[in-house]
Amino acid sequence: MNMGFYSAAASAYYQQQRLNVIGNNAANINTVAYKAKNPTFSSLLYSNFNGVDGPLARGSGARMEKADTDFAEGTLQETMNPLDYALEGDGFFALRDMQTGEVSYTRAGNFQLAQMGNGQYFVTDHSGHRYVLDQLGQPIMAERDENGVIDKTLKLPVGVFTFRQKNNMQHLGDNRFLPVEKNGQPIAAENATVLQGYLEGSNTDITKEFTKVIEAQRAFSYALTMVRTSDEVETTINGLRG
Repeated sequence: MNMGFYSAAASAYYQQQRLNVIGNNAANINTVAYKAKNPTFSSLLYSNFNGVDGPLARGSGARMEKADTDFAEGTLQETMNPLDYALEGDGFFALRDMQTGEVSYTRAGNFQLAQMGNGQYFVTDHSGHRYVLDQLGQPIMAERDENGVIDKTLKLPVGVFTFRQKNNMQHLGDNRFLPVEKNGQPIAAENATVLQGYLEGSNTDITKEFTKVIEAQRAFSYALTMVRTSDEVETTINGLRG
């Protein structure tokens, strides 16, 4: 097989994957507390052969190995909504799924109140499907005043957690993250400040994303040119054999 054809085809495929990641970042420019992803590439198999000037390595191209999450803090935006919360510093809010009990973590603090079957109101995420947990890992119940009216202005005792290692956390839907074994157990985020009436914006830098689009498009174009050239070379060789 023509290695040049294979390398070029692989490069075109992985540049398309890179564009998919960039497009997803750009599409979430207005998503609360969205964390952008950065594609990382690694070399494919190399083979050694003897050249005129000594041993040489012949590569098979590169592939997109993974898309690392950039956990840098986004811009804080004041909303004046007492159920909106933002974190300044390192940390996550904890959410428990009402159906499965799974605990996931997020930076998105656009909370709401949901009434359960027992008549009590609990604090949930924006979808209403997950409890917001306090520092002890328990769902937060909305407090009432002496007249039985829920006071939304009271600051909620939301828990803030972090991990000693955040690399490779599983990215779930609704801007949530699930820790894997290497992340360890959640610990209290001592350096985080909880701000009521604020939301964290996306940390996507649209200027950088457009630059990445241009780079990926050029690389994709070069790869397709290599595919066509390799195909022409093979066609010429096959014609000579005939």
